[in-house]
Amino acid sequence: MALTKVMITVKSYPTLTSHYDEQLSIAGFREDGAFIRIYPISFSQKTYEEQYQLYDWIEIDLERNPRDFRLESFRPVDPELPLKKLGHAGTANYWEERKALVQKQIYRNLDNLLMEAKHEAFYTSLAVFKPQRILGLDATPVTPEWDSERLAKMQQEKYYPHVFMQEEEPLAAYKKLPYQFTFRFLDDSNKEITLPFEDFALASQYWKLLKKQHGADKEAKAANELRKKYLQDYVRNTDLHFFLGTTQNVHATSKQPFTVIGLFHPATPPAVVQGSLF
Repeated sequence: MALTKVMITVKSYPTLTSHYDEQLSIAGFREDGAFIRIYPISFSQKTYEEQYQLYDWIEIDLERNPRDFRLESFRPVDPELPLKKLGHAGTANYWEERKALVQKQIYRNLDNLLMEAKHEAFYTSLAVFKPQRILGLDATPVTPEWDSERLAKMQQEKYYPHVFMQEEEPLAAYKKLPYQFTFRFLDDSNKEITLPFEDFALASQYWKLLKKQHGADKEAKAANELRKKYLQDYVRNTDLHFFLGTTQNVHATSKQPFTVIGLFHPATPPAVVQGSLF
C-alpha cells in the first residue's frame, strides 16, 4: 500500500482476549473512508498514551497483515519506525472534518452487521454503529489481576518479539481494569443488545477518577462516577455512535464477536425552533 494517511479514531487497551500482537493497536480511517486497524505499533520513545492522540492524522508505510483473514487489518512495513504526525482533525462546525470520513457508512442493525462479519466476501470486523436508543452503561466487578497462565501462554505465542522495545511488556505496563463495562442498547429493529465496552479512553478516565476517591469502596465509587460521566456527557449530550471491532480469535469462534472499542460523539447543533406565523 506504501505511504498511507490515516485519521486515528481508536486506541486499544490491552486485554487477554487479543492475540499478542493485537494488544496495542490503533484503528482509523484512510482518506477514502476505509476503516482499518494497524498492529503491531511502535511502543518506543514516547509512551503509547502520549504518542498517538485520537483524530491525529498520521502517515505510515503499510501492508496487509498476512496472518489475519480480516481485510481491514494492516501492519507497518517497518514496525520499529514511529508514526509520522501530519496534523489533527478538529471539532469545527460540529465535527465536520471528522464526520466526512466516519459517517460514510453507518450500521444500524446488528444482525445485518453479523451476517457481513461471518460472510467470507466481507469478514467485516470494524464498523460505525448508530444505536437506536441507549438503555444503560453497566459496570460488573471482575478479577483485578491479569491471568498469569494465559499471560505466559501469550508470551510464548507472540509473533513480533522485536516490536516492543521498552523493558516492560505491554500487559505488565498497564493495570487490568477491575470492572467490565457494557453498553445496553436497542438497534433499529428494537432488539435489545448488550456489548462489552473496552477502549483506552475509558480506562484512562477510570484511573483518573480512582485517584480522587477514598475509602474501602473507592473502586466502586470510581466506576459509578465513570458511568454517570459517560451517560451525561456522551449519551445525553451528543450524537453518539459506537466504533465496533473484533479480535481475530474471537471473530473466528464467536457468534457475536463485536466489542464497543470506542465512541464517536460529535456535538449536535442547537435545535431550530419554528415560530408561529400568526
